[in-house]
Amino acid sequence: MGTNYRSLEDLPLTLTVEEAGQILRVGRNTAYDLVRCGKLPSVRVGKQIRIPRQALLDYLSRQK
Repeated sequence: MGTNYRSLEDLPLTLTVEEAGQILRVGRNTAYDLVRCGKLPSVRVGKQIRIPRQALLDYLSRQK
């Protein structure tokens, strides 16, 4: 995908599951598993799954 963000503030309001996985440095399947089991909240826009930026930040803060 090749998207590089310099800081968390640079993240778009929503991310694809693949983008969220890159930020978390996990594989595509692991990122989809996090969404599927509800650990990483997501929203559906038509057939697409999007991860809200705040949901990703909240997930990261819970992992401490």
